[in-house]
Amino acid sequence: MIRSSLLTLFFCLFSLASFSQQQDKARDGEGIYSFLRRNNCTSPEQHKEFIELNKDKLGKNNSLLKGVSYRLPAPIETTALTSSDNGKYINKLFGETYQEYTVKSDKLKGACFFLSSGHGGPDPGAISKVDGYSLHEDEYAYDVSLRLAKALLEEGATVHMIIQDEVDGIRDDKYLPTSDRETCMGEAIPLGQLQRLKQRSNKINTLAKQSKEKYKRCVFIHVDSRSQKKQLDVFFYYANESSEGQKLSETMNKTFEEHYAKHQPDRGFSGTVGERNLYVLRKTRPVGIYAELGNIQNSFDQKRFLDPNNRQALANWMCRGFIKDYENWKEGK
Repeated sequence: MIRSSLLTLFFCLFSLASFSQQQDKARDGEGIYSFLRRNNCTSPEQHKEFIELNKDKLGKNNSLLKGVSYRLPAPIETTALTSSDNGKYINKLFGETYQEYTVKSDKLKGACFFLSSGHGGPDPGAISKVDGYSLHEDEYAYDVSLRLAKALLEEGATVHMIIQDEVDGIRDDKYLPTSDRETCMGEAIPLGQLQRLKQRSNKINTLAKQSKEKYKRCVFIHVDSRSQKKQLDVFFYYANESSEGQKLSETMNKTFEEHYAKHQPDRGFSGTVGERNLYVLRKTRPVGIYAELGNIQNSFDQKRFLDPNNRQALANWMCRGFIKDYENWKEGK
């Protein structure tokens, strides 16, 4: 694994060196922050590097000059793993508090996952209001996706985060501040819905074609929006006529049912499984599952993702569902 990580790091460093030579021209009235944001360079480190790279071309108070070409800083690499001496790994996408983790088992060794949280960038998805705070679907779906990614990695899986935010990381806040920083692995997310779906589907298919693992699964995580009175449990969709997708969805649903029976025996569980002709399920090559975490408008469902412990439980249970599906897949080979 260390050898693989070093090779990944080598190619990342090679590509970063090439990228740092790219340039772009400042537009009329554009400042450093808007210029860097337009070029998907949003971290403090990139801001500092940009000033150092272009200090001879900047105007008063580091202002940009219209029509001048400025060198772009290197992108922050957020997918490669680095190993420390104590056997721990670092993934900066998880944020400073949670970036370090240990591979605890090989239960998912040989499995590859492509995690795509819903919406992002210019599209916040479903929106609700609680206690004067705005709840945006993309922020909560992204936080659960990060937690799931970490859980999968700890079980030995290969994980690709398709939608990324270099700043947020895993957050333990109840009310998650919104932003439009999210990218599709460094590429700006288009405003148009079809373009957004095409972008992430194409990215998944490209990565899937390059990956060597035989067990590959796409995961699309969303939060639904219905009338305030409509309480929902987590429910799962799979692509039309996908027998593997159906098996995965049913396994995931059963896993959730078992955990609810254990932790809330008097509650019951009414999650559902069904086919749905969704673009991302239809157009991505790996077997896919589309999870709706609940109704963002319903006060009971909101507890499921406002509490960070509940968001972690969702991620943990999904991870266990994938472990079971992987075991079933290996038995059927």
